Amino acid sequence: MTDAPQDHPQTQGGCQCGAIRFTITAGPGKAGLCHCRMCQRATGNAFAPLYEVPAARVFWEGAAPTEWASSNISQRGFCPTCGTPLYLRTDDTFEFMAGCLSPDFPFRPQDQGGMEARKGWLDALPSLPAHTTRPELLAVVVSHQSKEN
Repeated sequence: MTDAPQDHPQTQGGCQCGAIRFTITAGPGKAGLCHCRMCQRATGNAFAPLYEVPAARVFWEGAAPTEWASSNISQRGFCPTCGTPLYLRTDDTFEFMAGCLSPDFPFRPQDQGGMEARKGWLDALPSLPAHTTRPELLAVVVSHQSKEN
């Protein structure tokens, strides 16, 4: 496995409510997983699936993200309306949360970092039963999320 950036197509993305939208132009990027404690807390999850691109390839539409300095070297961006975590930013790089990217984006992690904080229970995932969402639940849920990507 290589950790060199790979070429990816242009993609779009945004937050749950649709107030924040962005476009990432085609070019090199790197998909990875971060298990560090900061990413766990920032996402409220076991790890953060991140797509790293140069800031010069990111174009914003709609509302501006709100940022919080999660460390002395980075900012975390999120939607001030719905709270969706969007990215980790350094001076010249954005690392977007994979769930914010268009569903057809070819996100294929190239590496994993922060392994010192990786949750051991992740090892059991391949052996757990898997199922789709129950149709009777889908029939009554009315989503308030944006219909865009």
